[in-house]
Amino acid sequence: MNMSNTTFNEKIEFLEDDFELVGAENVGTVDKVYVSQSYWQDVLTRLKRNKGAMIALISIIIITLLAIFGVGMNEHSYDSQIIAHQNLAPRVPGIEKLGIFDGSETMNTSSGEVEVNRYVSNDGSKTGLEDVYYWFGTDILGRDIFTRTWMGTRISLYIAVVAVLIDIIFGLSYGLISGYFGGAVDNAMQRFAEILNGIPNLVIVTLLIIVLKPGLITITFSLMITGWIGMNRIARAQMLKLKEQEFVLASRTLGAKDFFIIFKEILPNILGPIITNTMFSIPNAIFTEAFLAFIGLGVPAPMASLGSLISDAFKSFTTHPYMILPPVIVLAILMLSFNILADGIRDAFDPKMKER
Repeated sequence: MNMSNTTFNEKIEFLEDDFELVGAENVGTVDKVYVSQSYWQDVLTRLKRNKGAMIALISIIIITLLAIFGVGMNEHSYDSQIIAHQNLAPRVPGIEKLGIFDGSETMNTSSGEVEVNRYVSNDGSKTGLEDVYYWFGTDILGRDIFTRTWMGTRISLYIAVVAVLIDIIFGLSYGLISGYFGGAVDNAMQRFAEILNGIPNLVIVTLLIIVLKPGLITITFSLMITGWIGMNRIARAQMLKLKEQEFVLASRTLGAKDFFIIFKEILPNILGPIITNTMFSIPNAIFTEAFLAFIGLGVPAPMASLGSLISDAFKSFTTHPYMILPPVIVLAILMLSFNILADGIRDAFDPKMKER
């Protein structure tokens, strides 16, 4: 009896290798504890991880800053004409010593290719252009392409802002109200929207030009007539999906008014698709303005837009190809950046893209 108690009370000491974890080789992952964050913080985190979207955002910011400050970065204005400076190739101080952007260009003539530099004279005489620099060159009227390119970019960014405002003010409100009330109200509102959508935008702009003068006001009115149709459809579809949810029924039971439910209860829950669709509408609006300007229905001269610059430079493309490159490159980067950013925002708002 005493021996049993002595054995039971005996101090037992365990060593590190006395036990072995069974199945340790099958343990693939270990749970981690993540810091709690809000929905919008989660969206922003996923957006930051998208390198393409971040590069696109930086490109848009850089182009916006150049559009704001680029017009005043030299002594030239967008509408000044110096006939003696016409058709000058790009010339950049400092870089010209490297043999590039030194004002020389290769022209195709009947006798073959000839390299010409109008800043300097072949016979050693002074041309008066030795100390003149045009970073993007000049056009056929001697206007600075650098200044006019960034002035045209201002027009494109203005159209982008107008497109966003039209989507939010007209398209969003129209679609939410139509989907919420439904029935005859929804049927009448959607039939009206379909009638407007069936009219080609070019016809609308042409009719507006008959009444109004060509310019930004005409383009703005054309966007106001048909530019909100896409947002209307998205907002209506989201409303039809959410208006029968329990939280809407609870608000209605507590006596909430219709417009309070629309804009305070339902709208915050559909901001993801709304923001995504708005971002995708911006490049479409920019392209529409550029197309109208290219065919002569945009802003009148001497005001410049990217579309009108491309149209003017296209006439001299075979002899002076440098004229068309700056507006084409800026327009391409601007539209591509907005599309990539919109795609990144869509992925950030999509719960299926969340890393598990």
